[in-house]
Amino acid sequence: MTTILVTGGTGTLGRLVTEQLRADGAEVRVLSRHSWPYAVDLREGTGLAAAVAGVDTVVHCASSPRGGDEQAARHLIEAARRAGVRHLAYISIVGVDRVPLGYYRTKLGVERLIEESGLGWTVLRATQFHDLVLQLLQGSAKLPVMLLPAGVADQPIEAAEVAARLAELATGAPAGRVPDMGGPEVRTFPELARAYLRASGRRRSLLNVRLAGKAYHGFRAGGHLTPERAVGKVTFEQFLAGRFPARG
Repeated sequence: MTTILVTGGTGTLGRLVTEQLRADGAEVRVLSRHSWPYAVDLREGTGLAAAVAGVDTVVHCASSPRGGDEQAARHLIEAARRAGVRHLAYISIVGVDRVPLGYYRTKLGVERLIEESGLGWTVLRATQFHDLVLQLLQGSAKLPVMLLPAGVADQPIEAAEVAARLAELATGAPAGRVPDMGGPEVRTFPELARAYLRASGRRRSLLNVRLAGKAYHGFRAGGHLTPERAVGKVTFEQFLAGRFPARG
């Protein structure tokens, strides 16, 4: 039986990848900072050797906007080399090479470390998950007026669909950089906000705000979108319907 290690295996994506792999018959180890018996902080690397021992494939889902991803990747790659891991699969984000956002630059740096690791590797980029867009809108709705980034659209995708694809890639041969995954629709932020307000039964005014900076201009230019790869099936409204009870 193939043994697969999923880093960040308790997170939004990692949990779904783990469930899919187990359903497909793989033996899965879950690594996270608080998941026994493989409770490892990748930024420190302590205990990582035991976690990767005997592992055929690593699916690297662990990530933190607070920093440390490149250091974590270096520790993981070093341990994987020593353990003879055959395949390292990584989930990245559409636009990491086009939008000059600090977190995106870090994700691109991790991609490059993996590509140069000497291991067999696969990198899949996906657009933002529905969950993250909902989180952003809920945060904005805490104010009487929802402040939205003017001129910015998004292409949210269902995390379960990305998990299924990543699990499929993990059980196959290393494939390098594979085609991106985008959600089914490119939507403006006002459209997404109105969908959220309808589903949640809330009332808010919307205000588009022009921002400054190269990252904002990168988002306005659509660097994080992949309309030619709109392969997702679940729309944002369908996702919301599962999060909010039907309103009668």
